[in-house]
Amino acid sequence: MALRIDHATTSGTFSLDGQTHEVDNNAWVLGDDRECFVIDAPHDVAEIRRLVGDRAVRAVVCTHAHDDHVRKAPELADAVDAPILLHPDDMVLWNMTHPDRKPDRELADGQELEIAGSVLRVLHTPGHAPGAVCLHSPELGVVFTGDTLFAGGPGATGRSYSDFDVVVRSIRDRLLALPDATEVHPGHGGSSTIGEVRGQFDDWVARGY
Repeated sequence: MALRIDHATTSGTFSLDGQTHEVDNNAWVLGDDRECFVIDAPHDVAEIRRLVGDRAVRAVVCTHAHDDHVRKAPELADAVDAPILLHPDDMVLWNMTHPDRKPDRELADGQELEIAGSVLRVLHTPGHAPGAVCLHSPELGVVFTGDTLFAGGPGATGRSYSDFDVVVRSIRDRLLALPDATEVHPGHGGSSTIGEVRGQFDDWVARGY
């Protein structure tokens, strides 16, 4: 069966360093008619389950552990009987939201997650968060970037556990190594392509985005 991406936008809040902001998050589901991965678990379990339908969820894959991306991860994982996957470098952030529930499995750079006869490759891209990862589907020519990369620039680095120079290096070394036609599906906002990012990257760096 054909691999496909399903998408919805969910609304809620993001809190860190004593500040709370209203945010809209993308919810992404990758799979075929029988099974799927849920990428992040923002705000609304019912909306994510609507995208999933009656498919088997093989994992809830977290791009990073800021609360707007993982707040609903345990509830969703329990509802669909699926493991939560997170890079261990983001446990410091995870524990702020879920001190009494740990992820089920660790993500690692270069790991290949199999779904619907296809592969989703894990790219460790720290900077926005220490354990941030991007998820590359070579078959579909897409990369799910969480908050590492948006259509308008790198993910924010003005809060705890973030670093501008590190996220720039992650984008340059890991994401710009992908083909220009690769579609970039971020955790917030609209999509772009690696080619579009490449054309703006030097200006972002010069401005210190």
